[in-house]
Amino acid sequence: MLDKEVIALVAECLQVEDSEQWDDRTELLGSIPELDSMAIVTIITTMEENYGFTIDDDEISAEVFETVGALTEFVKEKLA
Repeated sequence: MLDKEVIALVAECLQVEDSEQWDDRTELLGSIPELDSMAIVTIITTMEENYGFTIDDDEISAEVFETVGALTEFVKEKLA
């Protein structure tokens, strides 16, 4: 269920409409043109607001935004 929430959050932040076909293997960074540095900041801020956790700068890496699954795993770890 969390993966669908993360997909919806990312799609909303990126303002893309073709996310219904996304799954855990969907590549993000480098594959979606809308995912630039400003979009990453927006996604981070939105996750912090929606899930009530804080993300430190040193927790952010390219690996976190590599795929939907990696980003979902990151959120799961932050919620644990």
